[in-house]
Amino acid sequence: MSLLKSRRTGYYLLLVAVTTVFFTLLYNHGMGAWEDRPQPLYRSLEIVFQTYTTTGYGEDAPWQTPQMNLLMIGMQLAGIGLILTAADVFAVPWLRNALSPSAPTTTDAVDHVVICEYTPRGEEFVAELNSRGQEYVIVESDVERATALHEADHRVVHGDPESIKTLENAGVDRARAVVADAADDVNASIVLSAKEVNPDVQTVTLAEDVALEEYHRIAGADSVLSPRQLLGESLAQQVPTVVTTVVDDGIELGNDLELVELSIETGSELCNRTVDEARLRERFGVDIVGVWVDGDFKSPIVPEIELNEDIRLLVAGEPKRITALREEATSSIQSLSVQRVLVAGYGEAGSTAADVLAETNTEVTVIDSEEKAGVDIVGDAREPAVFREAGIDDASAVIVTLNDDTTAIFTMLIASDLNPDVDVIVRANEPESKGKLYRAGAAYVQSLATVSGRMLASTIYEDESVLAVGRQIDVVELPVGRLAGRTLADADVRSETGATVLVVVRDGETIADFDPDTFTFEPDDEVVLAGTDESVRRFETEFLSGV
Repeated sequence: MSLLKSRRTGYYLLLVAVTTVFFTLLYNHGMGAWEDRPQPLYRSLEIVFQTYTTTGYGEDAPWQTPQMNLLMIGMQLAGIGLILTAADVFAVPWLRNALSPSAPTTTDAVDHVVICEYTPRGEEFVAELNSRGQEYVIVESDVERATALHEADHRVVHGDPESIKTLENAGVDRARAVVADAADDVNASIVLSAKEVNPDVQTVTLAEDVALEEYHRIAGADSVLSPRQLLGESLAQQVPTVVTTVVDDGIELGNDLELVELSIETGSELCNRTVDEARLRERFGVDIVGVWVDGDFKSPIVPEIELNEDIRLLVAGEPKRITALREEATSSIQSLSVQRVLVAGYGEAGSTAADVLAETNTEVTVIDSEEKAGVDIVGDAREPAVFREAGIDDASAVIVTLNDDTTAIFTMLIASDLNPDVDVIVRANEPESKGKLYRAGAAYVQSLATVSGRMLASTIYEDESVLAVGRQIDVVELPVGRLAGRTLADADVRSETGATVLVVVRDGETIADFDPDTFTFEPDDEVVLAGTDESVRRFETEFLSGV
């Protein structure tokens, strides 16, 4: 921006010089040829500047010839134009800078998270922090972006995140954690600077290239996260090859409770029946946490929702009851013949998805624009011929993991047009692209930024352990907060927040079977609940904010 301002200033000064020379020579010629009053050039130059500045014309006025009067009118108009242009070039920017708020360079925050720098992943993490009422400071090197964040009521510090001085100004010496979310090499430098300011501060980095994770640890990072790798695993799990449970690792819910995603198989007893008609709770003793309809997770669900092959349920219950339900309803657990899946984009997420599918009864074909190990078809995924060469006609699914959402949408449209029956599973680089991708026909969309935000929250905050960071739902363990002294029915958690309380953790023991009308929460209890990002945040706002 400063370069643009310098160019505008240079152009303006050049304009003044050219017009001044032109009018000086023409005026000097006119005084001798038309007025018969020849004079030296310096005298004519003085008259030109008197005209520009409207200070008067001295003893040269009046002029007798029409030519000279027309020349003076032209000079006066030019002078007015130069004055107005000067105001636009110099005065307006100065006033704008003087009146606009500037991004701060220091903060007095305490026990906060320092985020270096601001990306879509950081934006999701900030949303997580806001819902919990946690303090944060964004360190942003770009002055205009820092100012915009400041005007949007974010707590921000303008400066170089690699600079020790900037991190001192951001309060790293009294911070809870530092999150480095820049380029991989810059992240290592940020960690070194942060440890210089505060050797005890928790440092978390986000690695674009898994191969570089080790260098972040060498620099001193306490945790190195690879959201793209986890996202690739999540995308691969949407292909019906094996049974997929939401809770594979993380918090133990106890031996008497299982939480799984189930797909409804075409032709099963449950297919084309409403939730009310299926009577899942009465027949199987399970609790329906929620249901995915056209990519949207709904909880609580209405009894009139029809179960079909486009519906996926999230259910909780005892393992033997879940097994009985699986046997009747879930196509993903049955023995499947070898199927073909195309992976478009062989970056970190795409390669991880291909590796996961390679371990199942799936034939994987990888498409990428660059020739490298693991790529089967080299070409632009936006070209129909490339998909035909990859065998789109008999593919059951296409996983799109491209770096640009616009390209991903176009690729998805081509794949769907070539094979209307194929399921397209897509990575969204920007959270706001999810809606467009679903409208374009995606069967499943996962946001890289959402996955990153969840991973950061579960890494930094010990009281929130996110079990399903790769999903569209969160399964988290949280303190009861203002639920203490109340019953689940009295608080009406599910209707008020959309989140479902699965189990209660009391004195280290898991309580899965409790009466929502009579069971009273105690202050030291914790709850494991499931829901969307929004519903979990509503729970945190309703029952934990300010506690």
